[in-house]
Amino acid sequence: MTVKDLNTNEYGSFYQPYIDICGQKKLLEELEGSLNDTASFFLSIPDDKIDYSYEPGKWTIKELIQHLIDSERIFTYRALRIARKDNTELMGYDHDNYVPESKANRRDYSELIEEYKNVRQGSIFLYESFTEDMLLTAGIANNISISVRAIGFIIAGHCRHHVNIIKERYL
Repeated sequence: MTVKDLNTNEYGSFYQPYIDICGQKKLLEELEGSLNDTASFFLSIPDDKIDYSYEPGKWTIKELIQHLIDSERIFTYRALRIARKDNTELMGYDHDNYVPESKANRRDYSELIEEYKNVRQGSIFLYESFTEDMLLTAGIANNISISVRAIGFIIAGHCRHHVNIIKERYL
């Protein structure tokens, strides 16, 4: 299954940039590929940039990595509940509030990267466990209908989006 298999009614339009950035790889290939690409990229960032933000009030690279970790955990939680046919409407979250509360800038950079890799590997295991029917299942999260398979592409695309921001604005 690739992005072209998705229907636009499987996700909110604000996720379109994340979907588009995935290209035409299969879902699991994209999750694995973005894991490898992202981890290698993070390891290549010079030490003097990891606590840098390109203007006051913007996140540091450490905070961006923590944001990716937190967001991926939330998205996979949603995917799991929807795949298991839990019809409870899932609330949204305010990612802007999570970042300062994470205290990411106090963390060791290599530990953040390791945590990112472990969270992504957990997401890959979860998506490998889903059947075709589970991937097609949709539920309500953040007041929109979203499918399990769309969430997987959003996870990968969200990560690639932030890597591009780091390349453009931080380095």
